[in-house]
Amino acid sequence: MTPDAPPVPASPPLPPQPGPQQPPSAAGPRPPSPGRLIGVDLARGLAVCGMYATHVGPDPTVGGPIGFLAELARGRSSALFALLAGFSLVLITGRPRPRTGRAGRQAAGRVVIRALILIAASYALTALDTDVEVILAFYGLIFLLVLPLYRLRARTLALLAATSALLMPVLLYVIQRAVYGGDWADTAVAADPLARLTDTDGLLELLFTGSYPVLTWMPFMITGMAVARLDLTRGRTRTLLALTGGGLAVLGHGGSWLALRFVPRARATVAAATDGDGASSAWWSDTVGHLTDDTPGAWLLVGAPHSQTTFSVLGSTGVALLVVAACVTAAARMPGLVRAARPVAAVGVVALSAYVAHILAIHRFGMADDTGPALIELGVYIATAMLLATVWTRYFRRGPLEYVLHRATRLTRHLK
Repeated sequence: MTPDAPPVPASPPLPPQPGPQQPPSAAGPRPPSPGRLIGVDLARGLAVCGMYATHVGPDPTVGGPIGFLAELARGRSSALFALLAGFSLVLITGRPRPRTGRAGRQAAGRVVIRALILIAASYALTALDTDVEVILAFYGLIFLLVLPLYRLRARTLALLAATSALLMPVLLYVIQRAVYGGDWADTAVAADPLARLTDTDGLLELLFTGSYPVLTWMPFMITGMAVARLDLTRGRTRTLLALTGGGLAVLGHGGSWLALRFVPRARATVAAATDGDGASSAWWSDTVGHLTDDTPGAWLLVGAPHSQTTFSVLGSTGVALLVVAACVTAAARMPGLVRAARPVAAVGVVALSAYVAHILAIHRFGMADDTGPALIELGVYIATAMLLATVWTRYFRRGPLEYVLHRATRLTRHLK
């Protein structure tokens, strides 16, 4: 989630044109800031639509084209959200050059305030008891953990992202097996004030056992920070981004496919853990399930989203980079397409508001179980979000909740 990223200057303003000037009162509605990265907004809007598809759309197990498209959104849209959250962190703290001195401290303070608000909002939404695994608290904690990296260069951030993608899933696997195999986790939860306050597993859940454990979702955000350090106006940079994304997608999902195909014991172990249903698609499908005590070692070869493995992180990162590369390229080279997709980009501008609104709607109206009604429901959610976002961004540069975040972070003006 990328709350209220400040505008980024795209080009110098045009010189004043001769002729009568229109008074401000007759200037009409205020459009969104023209300096926004439209391609990034478009990618963020696609991520929102992907989250809608995951939460209210048909289940991938229906099979066929509908099941395939539903499966594409599973895990990958939330990974795209995380990557773009890292992008926004750099926008807040300074792009292309990080802010220093008092400006740097104020920018860091804005990130901290946003992170704390996201964590509080996440637990408030979780208390609604919907079937949605609310991601905002995980994002908020990752914001706090990666904030010290905001001054690093793109190459250093990319190296950190690659290293964490390789090592963090293995560390998480070891920790999760220790959590599920002992009683110490119960003691940790009992002593955690966040767990008592929110009636959850608190930090243990955020770091290790939740649907978006911080250890394996940090690489997405660090990757987004590295991308934000690049000059996306250059065609060569966009091409390199697309090639990197394609390579990572093949390495992640293709590597998992090869491993499960040519390591019979691993394939048999995964099949036993999933009753055979998800083993054949464990290299890319979210239907594979989760870590169990019956999958020692072999689980690390799975590439499905949410499996929290190295193959999974690499594959989902690659897909996210491909989407970002496609969107920023379309914004630079295909203005007609971008104009047609402006409602999707408008959803990206108000992404936090759109995300929260759909959880509130799920709480109020529930979710359809059958494929047909779920398709209709998904269409209604996406169409409503695009319509409201288009109208809202015609008059305001920030979404309603984004504006709340912006106002809250004005406290940092007092930092010296």
